[in-house]
Amino acid sequence: MKIKKISTILSAALLVLSSACTNLDEKVYSEAPVDQFGLTIEEVEALIGPLYATLRSYQIDWDGYTGLCEISSDVWESPGFKGGDWGEPMFHHAMLHTLTPINTEWNRAWEEPMGAISQCNQLYYMVSTNEIIPEATKSRILAEIRGVRAFWYYWLCDMFGNVPIVTDYLDKSLPSTNSRSEVFNFIVSELLDIVDELRTDVATAGSYGKFTQGVAYTLLAKMYLNAQVWNPSGGTKWQECIEACDKVMDMAYLLENNWKNNFSVNNDSSKEAIFSAIYSSEGIGGRTNGIYLYLHYLTAKTFGINVSTWNGPFANPDYVKAFDTEDIRYEGSFLIGEQIDPETGEVFMTQHGRPLIHTVEAEMKEIGENGLGWVEQEEGARISKWEYQPGLTYSMENDIHIFRLADIYLMKAEAILRSNGDVAEATQLVNRIRQRGFPNSPEKLYDSVTLEEVYKERRFEFAFECMNRQDMIRFGTYLAARPPFKPKESDPAKLLFPIPQTVINANPNIKQNPGY
Repeated sequence: MKIKKISTILSAALLVLSSACTNLDEKVYSEAPVDQFGLTIEEVEALIGPLYATLRSYQIDWDGYTGLCEISSDVWESPGFKGGDWGEPMFHHAMLHTLTPINTEWNRAWEEPMGAISQCNQLYYMVSTNEIIPEATKSRILAEIRGVRAFWYYWLCDMFGNVPIVTDYLDKSLPSTNSRSEVFNFIVSELLDIVDELRTDVATAGSYGKFTQGVAYTLLAKMYLNAQVWNPSGGTKWQECIEACDKVMDMAYLLENNWKNNFSVNNDSSKEAIFSAIYSSEGIGGRTNGIYLYLHYLTAKTFGINVSTWNGPFANPDYVKAFDTEDIRYEGSFLIGEQIDPETGEVFMTQHGRPLIHTVEAEMKEIGENGLGWVEQEEGARISKWEYQPGLTYSMENDIHIFRLADIYLMKAEAILRSNGDVAEATQLVNRIRQRGFPNSPEKLYDSVTLEEVYKERRFEFAFECMNRQDMIRFGTYLAARPPFKPKESDPAKLLFPIPQTVINANPNIKQNPGY
């Protein structure tokens, strides 16, 4: 069961230590003076609460870094107006790889990670200068802060590549751009430096959502897997990736027998979860609503949720058709077919008098010179991966598992094959994941897995989990044309996103990425 509240006194102490907490009265403030704060574990955990609150921006939202990653890959499409419905240009630019530095709609993709890093630096300063916290506890907390900061730099390294490395909260000078290789090496160095200081009690209620040794080794595996792209001068790191994966596999994590348990309303009990963003249906400290923004306007009634749905982007038909329909991850990921009005038992009718039937296909009509057209508003599969909770009125209760053990299995398999290792071992690893999709069909398992099949398995396993863009780049498919939705091959400069012009205007020391 999630802890939803902390005491008023602890919250008051956070007022002293963080600008994130406001509206606390003077009397309570005096009950928790800063020079006495940090004596108990509860106080220390409350002190670093804002550190993990930054993770709540990790959701399948419509204008953040996760949404940008998905729609710029071949998972989502937004070809234009849907049957006279809205059609946001921001989605078109991301889908067509035509973003420019002045497209401010996606500025959150830069601002949220950078803002989180600034908060990490502030918390690091607060904890490091606090003389009350016991040294052993302080070392662990400082390691966690550096770990979360490394996580946010991992996202910036992936999306923007060349970004400023800032670690000193008191240094208010305008930072300069660091190269992607420098950022890569900084992240790896940070993780190796802190890993022994981090908590080892993984897959427990106490460590859930925290930056543990398991998270550090998972993040290292991610860095090593993408080293050839992010730090080509440093060479491949396949063996290092394998070793990092082995560290995680030797820990207490377990694959869920029921794959869908990872996405249920109360998915905080999953032993497969390595690193999670924690949410509450009460919206405490932040909400997750991106998952239902892509449902049709009428579909909220189907699920019994009392929220506004936006009928946003839909799943790329070719992506959906690549799934085996007997794979439980097919129906477990996509919403397809008739949408029934629970009051009448009949299929909903759209405002255009068409039955609300989500089809796999989506026919582009009246395609213009800019490559955009329109589709009927009910066409296209929608997200149905995270369980929708009846009665929902605000935020979803489901947590988002940023890293899962399934990823470790597939990363290791890929690294083995890329380094010409034991194909039998790689096959066993992939089949361990695949068998959950086909629990009663052993004939669907691989006899001898190939690198292409590992790629496909990642696509089946991690739909809408913000991994596809990174995988496509690594496998060389990201820039390809995807007609009719993306009719042209992209310039290699589009492997990175443009740094927002507003950022460069505010700090001329930051340099724009090449090609923009």
